[in-house]
Amino acid sequence: MAKNLVIVESPAKAKTIEKFLGSDFMVKSSFGHIRDLPKKGLNIDIDNKFEPTYAISDDKKKVVNELKKAAKDKVVWLASDEDREGEAIAWHLANALKLDPTKTKRILFHEITKTAIENAIKAPRTIDLKLVDAQQARRVLDRLVGYELSPILWKKVRTGLSAGRVQSVAVRLIVEREREIRDFKAQSSYKTTAIFIADKHEISAELDTKFDSQKEAENWLESIIDAEFHVESIQQKPSTRSPGAPFTTSTLQQEASRRLGFSVSQTMTLAQRLYEAGQITYMRTDSLTLSKDALNAAESFIKREYGDQYHKFRQFKTKNSSAQEAHEAIRPTDFNRLAGGSDASQAKLYNLIWQRALASQMTPAQTERTEFHIKNTENPQKFIAKGEILQFDGFMKVYGGGKDDTILPPLKEGQKLDLDQATASETFARSPARYSEAMLVKKLEELGIGRPSTYAPTISTVQKRGYVEKTDLEGNEREVTEIKLKNKKISSEKNTVTYGADRNKLVPTGIAEVVTDFLVNNFPAVIDYDFTASVEKQFDDIADGEQAWNDMIADFYKDFHPLIEKSEDIPRAEVAQAREIGKDPKSGEPIFARFGRFGPMLQMGDTEDEDKKPKFTSLPKGATIDTVTLEQALEMFKLPKTVGTTEDGQAIMANIGRFGPYIQVDKTYVSIKPLDPHDITEAEARELYKEKLAKDAAKNINEFPGGIKVLNGPYGPYVTDGKKNARIAKDVDPKTIDEAKAKELLAAAPAKRGFKKRSPRRKK
Repeated sequence: MAKNLVIVESPAKAKTIEKFLGSDFMVKSSFGHIRDLPKKGLNIDIDNKFEPTYAISDDKKKVVNELKKAAKDKVVWLASDEDREGEAIAWHLANALKLDPTKTKRILFHEITKTAIENAIKAPRTIDLKLVDAQQARRVLDRLVGYELSPILWKKVRTGLSAGRVQSVAVRLIVEREREIRDFKAQSSYKTTAIFIADKHEISAELDTKFDSQKEAENWLESIIDAEFHVESIQQKPSTRSPGAPFTTSTLQQEASRRLGFSVSQTMTLAQRLYEAGQITYMRTDSLTLSKDALNAAESFIKREYGDQYHKFRQFKTKNSSAQEAHEAIRPTDFNRLAGGSDASQAKLYNLIWQRALASQMTPAQTERTEFHIKNTENPQKFIAKGEILQFDGFMKVYGGGKDDTILPPLKEGQKLDLDQATASETFARSPARYSEAMLVKKLEELGIGRPSTYAPTISTVQKRGYVEKTDLEGNEREVTEIKLKNKKISSEKNTVTYGADRNKLVPTGIAEVVTDFLVNNFPAVIDYDFTASVEKQFDDIADGEQAWNDMIADFYKDFHPLIEKSEDIPRAEVAQAREIGKDPKSGEPIFARFGRFGPMLQMGDTEDEDKKPKFTSLPKGATIDTVTLEQALEMFKLPKTVGTTEDGQAIMANIGRFGPYIQVDKTYVSIKPLDPHDITEAEARELYKEKLAKDAAKNINEFPGGIKVLNGPYGPYVTDGKKNARIAKDVDPKTIDEAKAKELLAAAPAKRGFKKRSPRRKK
């Protein structure tokens, strides 16, 4: 019978570890956190050093009871992850199981291998309460910010919104980048390229000067119609490319996005599976270092498989001074395992990690860079042809590259070249790039905001809360001019190019802009980049025992809470100011773009006019309060419009509502996504209406006078009169329900509950 109980966080981890321990050990899972601050209520005693009240989660009560039974008469080993979150889980487990945190065995390992587990068992420690305090400080601070700030947003902006110390800063970054793009004025210039011929070889080159106007570009091309070109100089120099460091959490997320197209959360889920299967080391880390054993294993593999000339010892140093955990970088637990994972996606990520870690211990790639400078005697400008030839692949044998970028023919200085053609193309400066998930992680890391364990949850949260959408951008069309010199003749033509198209970029919603402006104006310190980074530094100080967590929270709260109280006096109209975009040419009424109860919208007419109610409609797709034009608004106010009639002569109206575009026939509403209500045809509308009627008929079991119906619903059959619903018992055939029985069921059913407005409570 087992004398020891090892508790880990996940069943998969438990299953892997159980293989390495003998019959004296039982391994159980806590399924993550077992205790937390309850979802409802602040549950933090502000007057008593911000002491939190924790509770066992409802879905974990059974787990805790099972662990208590399993722990009876056994030595308990707490083996949650080796970070602050893992330390907190161990502490909560000790409390829930009534174990002494100062005596209970705590074991650590950053890879799930037999050697690592056995070494951990040989060298247990107790729970590090300083790490627990650091995690507790983060949890309490985030609860204080969210619980006190979110209700202010409900009152001043819209019900259901949320704010957070890190999530609101992430949203601010995305909003500010979108405004940079919106305000960007693209300047055009002309880039000139040419193709030269030498001994039947084509050489592509680019002029080292750009022209500001079409006229300048044309004049320059005219000046070289009869010019003779020669190779003025040749520059050849050896160069090297060195491998990158093995992955940290953020660099893995960035590279998996760039190379594999994985989202941040997808990468972390796949990495978690690989870690739990014992195939990679712990995936939440700031560290760039590799253990001595890993370095030796990489050296042995490289020399055996590729030869001594491919190995170069490196130990990368972590540049981030606030890197909080003493982990290794992410690497395979065994370099001899050439493939990993239990599905295709896991296999791809494992291969990426394996390649990057191995490449970090390989020699640089050797290249030769060559530049030909080509000019004529009349003009100071010169064309430059560039090429790079790979001499020795080095680390590229396993990670990246390996192909010649451009192979240039052998030329000599002074050699004459024939100009085949030259082209001056109009180009426009690019606006700042929108953030992808991986780019946002990189920016957060640069600013010192968040930690490896928080990047993925933060990005997921801002999307779930409706502040940010990950979307593909179609781009816009622009007319550009191309001037070509060919056979001593100059011609020009206009071409249409698409710019701004992009995939999987993070774009802020209208509510994100309103909320960001409100927070910046009224709570600047809370979403200040430097402040948010300094809070992370204070968490580090708590983990190092240099600061008491209660004192840190008290210092924050004494400045934060007065801002909450002060914000009560902010007029709601001031938060979501309307922007007048013009007047309706027919009625002369003003048209506003503003934020309403359900989001951004357009308003025609003034709310202060008591004689005439204003009209409202949605913003057109892709437009924001700041960018919508009068022309777009007037088009939207053409809705609702009559599309035609049904086959039995009923009018079909098209419109855009709170949940998107739709058609309406009498009291029946039909979504028409992704069709545009301005363009939908009568035939399309009729077909969608018929489909809707067919679906409704399938749900309708019976119907009686007075609007009483027996319907099939998502949770089973029920009776309704439009005001009340009554469930039908599972053992009753709904087809047998007659009118009398239907009325009886409705009379006995409780009335529908309305929404009661809650006022936030706060402990004094």
